[in-house]
Amino acid sequence: MAAPVVCRLCSGRRWALAYINRGSRHGAGTPTGSRSSGKRGQSSVVQQPLVTAEKPRKGEHKWAAVVGLEIHAQISSNSKLFSGSQVHFAAPPNSLVSFFDASLPGTLPVLNRRCVEAAVMTGLALNCHINRKSFFDRKHYFYADLPAGYQITQQRLPIAVNGSLAYSVYAGKKRSQVINKTVRIKQIQLEQDSGKSLHDDLRSQTLIDLNRAGVGLLEVVLEPDMSCGEEAATAVRELQLILQTLGTSQANMAEGQLRVDANISVHHPGEPLGVRTEVKNLNSARFLAKAIDYEIQRQINELENGGEILNETRSFDYKLGCTVPMRDKEGKQDYRFIPEPNLPPLLLYDSASLPAGADPQQVINIDQIRERLPELPSVTRDKLIQQYGMLPEHSLTLLNEVGLLEFFQNVIKETRAEPKKVTSWVLNTFLGFLKQQNLAVSESPVTPSALAELLNLLDRKTISSSAAKQVFAELWKSEGKTPAQIVSEKKLELMQDRETLEQLCHATMEQHPHVVMDMKNGNPRAINKLIGLVRKATLSRADPTVIKEILEKKLLS
Repeated sequence: MAAPVVCRLCSGRRWALAYINRGSRHGAGTPTGSRSSGKRGQSSVVQQPLVTAEKPRKGEHKWAAVVGLEIHAQISSNSKLFSGSQVHFAAPPNSLVSFFDASLPGTLPVLNRRCVEAAVMTGLALNCHINRKSFFDRKHYFYADLPAGYQITQQRLPIAVNGSLAYSVYAGKKRSQVINKTVRIKQIQLEQDSGKSLHDDLRSQTLIDLNRAGVGLLEVVLEPDMSCGEEAATAVRELQLILQTLGTSQANMAEGQLRVDANISVHHPGEPLGVRTEVKNLNSARFLAKAIDYEIQRQINELENGGEILNETRSFDYKLGCTVPMRDKEGKQDYRFIPEPNLPPLLLYDSASLPAGADPQQVINIDQIRERLPELPSVTRDKLIQQYGMLPEHSLTLLNEVGLLEFFQNVIKETRAEPKKVTSWVLNTFLGFLKQQNLAVSESPVTPSALAELLNLLDRKTISSSAAKQVFAELWKSEGKTPAQIVSEKKLELMQDRETLEQLCHATMEQHPHVVMDMKNGNPRAINKLIGLVRKATLSRADPTVIKEILEKKLLS
């Protein structure tokens, strides 16, 4: 019998927890941990309190899901991690490859200072401890797009450890409740990216593009503190926003600048963690959430039916909406880690430990990088809430959409309208039009100045709310016209002649005596019908508030 599934603080997701018959238990296996391979150390995981919608019936108990992430972010740098080759997306194949990138004999790595500074800045922003000494290692494995046969990474002692990432998820029936969560960061390490293998199925051949080989990566390893796809996707979006704010990575998932591997397992609370699977190379937050939720449900179903979970690597087929096996991990690969012989230990300093007379170009000062940290997204959101009385979910949306906060702030500077009205127009009307057309904020035909002018017309009661929406739709279609020009051409100004409006109200009441009678009998909806009739007679050019005032006055007279 299929077990009912119960949500755990992940609104909209239905498989963070499940109840099953006590008879379908499965022995514990390898715990889920934030590991890039079977060779890394196992994390100590403290389970969070589990909240269920109802108590389990006698003879039943629930499943809990555990999710950890490994996130690879491409560092924003003009050149690669250990060579002078340029970094440029969509360049012609194999046009940005140095002798070192191609692993020609006799070539040596030269560490890119910019990449080290980016790693330190990211570590500081994520509350990490920055190691004053870190090491580079060789991780050996064979891929056709890895010419050297090994990757230079930081396995023994990475540049940053023991951080945290705070993020917020929506909850409640209307998703209006914001729950703050934190995921621990095990480590941040510098490493090389590999090239690309381009598979040509028609010709049964694989082509190699080494433009990406050697590009600097930040691998951010998140501890398995999450329990569903929504939490994981939200944490990744928050990290993406932080990286973009710092300028350490463009973090464009569509261009492969941010890629995620998810480690997933299920178990019974109070028992050891289950056998994990790893879903590789997820390059969309939406696909990440779908892949994790599917994999959680797949594992629950497998165990309920008496099967077992294999310690394997899987990929997500976005067309089918499911994960598929890639390779199993039962025979653990020996990466034969060894210290990188061509790179000395990476030494960092703070102001107190900086050697006297040291050349600033030859050393990296952690305190100087700390001073250059920009305002982080969490601080910006708090300021928006305090300054404009904004709801937390609105502040999240403003920052999550690229360029939307800047657009909002520019509108605020040029309008006299209240911040709440500006927020409503930007998040509902403006963002709604963008979504319908699948456009970025930078591609919008409506400028902040145009929206500010429109809101000023509305604030001065030159036009009504419904007329303002007509003007906005015209602004979207006819680039170049101002709101005032559209209002004039369409004759959308509010009627300012009160005497004429009183005559229209009087005529409407005489034409509809039964509605007037309903009003006198205390029907509150009757007046709304009269207001609608008067507005129709004025082609929606009359202010509903003024109409209501006149009608109520005439009713009492």
